[in-house]
Amino acid sequence: MFKVLSVETRVQMIELLRGRSLCVNALAKSLGITPAAVSQHLRILRDAEMVIDDKRGYYVHYRLNERTFERLKETAMQLLR
Repeated sequence: MFKVLSVETRVQMIELLRGRSLCVNALAKSLGITPAAVSQHLRILRDAEMVIDDKRGYYVHYRLNERTFERLKETAMQLLR
């Protein structure tokens, strides 16, 4: 998980997804990158189970997987003890 979060763009995506779900185009516009680049980053985040995709009509919205982040928090706390 730490390797996935070593890319600044992914960290920014997670910050944007905190508290709300967004589609690829909204993320691309907020980050100033192409939708294709966003999709590549989202694939990595999805594979790491950090985001969950929800299909809404023609669009797919992404949100944080709170369970994964809770496990990440616990792991980080154990490492820092």
